[in-house]
Amino acid sequence: MQVIDRVELFLVRTPLPAAHAPSWIPGTTRTQVSMCIVRLVTDDGVEGWSGFPAAGRERAGLGDLLAGLFLGQDAGDIKKVAERIRIMAAGGNFNWWLEPAFWDIKAKSAGQPLYRYLGGSDDRLKLYASAGELKAPPERREEAEARLAEGFDTLKIRVHDFDEAVDIEHITDIARHMEGRMKIAVDCNQAFRLTQYGDAPLWSLERAKRFVDAAADAGLAWVEEPLFGEWHEEIAELTAWSRVPVAGGELHLMGYRELARMLKMGCYHIYQPDAMWAGGIAQSLEVARLCREKGRAFTPHCWSNGFGFIANAHVFAASGFAGEALFEYPLAPPGWTPEARDMIFETPFAHDNGWFVMPDAPGLGFEIDRSVLEKYGHCFFKANRRDVHWMPEALSEA
Repeated sequence: MQVIDRVELFLVRTPLPAAHAPSWIPGTTRTQVSMCIVRLVTDDGVEGWSGFPAAGRERAGLGDLLAGLFLGQDAGDIKKVAERIRIMAAGGNFNWWLEPAFWDIKAKSAGQPLYRYLGGSDDRLKLYASAGELKAPPERREEAEARLAEGFDTLKIRVHDFDEAVDIEHITDIARHMEGRMKIAVDCNQAFRLTQYGDAPLWSLERAKRFVDAAADAGLAWVEEPLFGEWHEEIAELTAWSRVPVAGGELHLMGYRELARMLKMGCYHIYQPDAMWAGGIAQSLEVARLCREKGRAFTPHCWSNGFGFIANAHVFAASGFAGEALFEYPLAPPGWTPEARDMIFETPFAHDNGWFVMPDAPGLGFEIDRSVLEKYGHCFFKANRRDVHWMPEALSEA
């Protein structure tokens, strides 16, 4: 049995080549990829890595919990890992993003890429380009033409205006412009509200119905998260009403149990749990199995960082849906590019003419660039089964 012998936490901030304004956080502009990164090491020296978006130092106290809950524990017992992440959540924080680090250890120890270890055989994923910013119609047309030239045949755009007529005009304009050449989907970013820096519209069921009607008339491929994520009854009503597929499920923090109830209620046509938020890799695959049983589609969300992209890529490649659905590829140049997002890795997860080739290295399939980690990161906690070192000075320097 392998046990967790060491744990380290890093705050890492790598620069972006240009500012990036994510549509789901109105009023904010990113100039960095800011992450909390965990490194787990077993008693026989196998490393497991994962990383999660960090606004700043909000996870400064996470190390004591990690040390107490995981040091000396079986690295391969994913059920116990999930149980202990729920124990952490009793204190106010879900940390499902930690679970992929344990899978990284398991697959490395087995000498296999994770998706193959999980029984998957799809090593090439067909992608859709996922834009992350709001744009006026002329700029959106230019963006769509650029993604088409790069090999993508589907583009997901964003809308977020207080005036619903503006949102409808945006989807109608780009669908008309690209008609017959590229499919258009849209993310409404209504499932959760990050309004600490700027206000945002909160859609009613009636507004969402009008929007999906317009999306169906425009021939959109799907409409993503048009209602607040906890409004299960309203989501189910909208999905029953809609003539265009309704998608969602990325940030349901309760994981499989909540998403299973939503599936039974008929909440979405397409389920998109993100393993970093919605229960981890194991529960995401349980959702995929239930989607298969219920005749619903499945493709994970992955707009976070390179860790989130590759963890969810392994989920999708192992899910059995890779041959019939598209996988999200976050792309919003000049700020959000694979090279910038994945600076922490020795090799970025680039696409090949609209396809992603799964890594064949064991585990999650990346190597941390130690020079980047040293330059842009600060270790703020480290512990083994004998010693604990908490380093607040590293956080103050960051």
